[in-house]
Amino acid sequence: MATVGFRNIQKTYGGKVKVIHGISFDIADGEFVVLVGPSGCGKSTLLRMLAGLEDISGGEITIDNKVVNELESKDRDIAMVFQSYALYPHMTVRENMAFSLRLRNAEQKLTDERVAKAAKILNLDQLLDRHPRELSGGQRQRVAMGRAIVRDPKVFLFDEPLSNLDAKLRVAMRAEIKALHQRLKTTTVYVTHDQIEAMTMADRIVVMHDGIIEQIGTPLELFDHPSNLFVAQFIGSPAMNVVPGKLRRSGTGVEVEAVGARWPLPASTAGNDGQAVQYGVRPTDLRLAASGIAAKVVVVEPTGAETEMLVQIGDAQFVIVLHGRTEAKPGETVHLELDAASVHLFDAASGKRLN
Repeated sequence: MATVGFRNIQKTYGGKVKVIHGISFDIADGEFVVLVGPSGCGKSTLLRMLAGLEDISGGEITIDNKVVNELESKDRDIAMVFQSYALYPHMTVRENMAFSLRLRNAEQKLTDERVAKAAKILNLDQLLDRHPRELSGGQRQRVAMGRAIVRDPKVFLFDEPLSNLDAKLRVAMRAEIKALHQRLKTTTVYVTHDQIEAMTMADRIVVMHDGIIEQIGTPLELFDHPSNLFVAQFIGSPAMNVVPGKLRRSGTGVEVEAVGARWPLPASTAGNDGQAVQYGVRPTDLRLAASGIAAKVVVVEPTGAETEMLVQIGDAQFVIVLHGRTEAKPGETVHLELDAASVHLFDAASGKRLN
């Protein structure tokens, strides 16, 4: 296991196109850190620089406090699992898993022991003599993980490993990777654009956007206290409802005027009267009530234990997630209420959090 450090990391292509803008953060020994963000934000580039597959234009990367900028990928003691599995089709599962050790001229006994151990961990015992073409997508991904495990690296790197799998298998593989980390305790850096993967797997999440870090924190820190509008709208599924409005202060308190309604705020909210703001509320924090903010039902989507509704308020649409079921029908008017403590408020100009 090992610590990982990024110090003012920069990446420029062709001397002109800058894609990483001075990123700095540390990963603790044994930590599972997820880099998340939209396509093109620089997360895979950062991972590939850590792996030694991309040159570093500026700054330093350390593994166990040793600068590795000039080290070849094979000398960094890392193992990477790719989106495409990258298995050799002419080799069996056993041969694929043992390949990296054979390149190192490891003893046959050690190779056999490590392959057997990894196969047992990943439930591949019965598949060792098969070829990749005889495996399902989930089994191939487990083989790719097994090939990484046998190397016994200091750091595991995962580059969107589940994106080729169907939805049900992705959920199962998320649990397998998390359980694997809890068992092996190896420092892990995981890249994904899927914030659900990030929320369910990470010890800490690094949210990236346009080559910078927007926020670093635990999944619940990012969900409950997003530091800016980008993080608020990126983390959480369904996404946070956000509407533009004006902050209003009076003798009775503070609220936001938006989409033809008055919305509650905590009394401690910062900001000036008349300030342009973005008012955010999670779909799970809105509920139906006998009175409150009027909304017209657009769509009702029952899923069993929960019901998702799309409603219209003024010229904006809001998503609501209800626990249980509802008798509301499209076209009807319902009333909504929410607690001021659950509100997220952001400055319209800077996007920074105000409450």
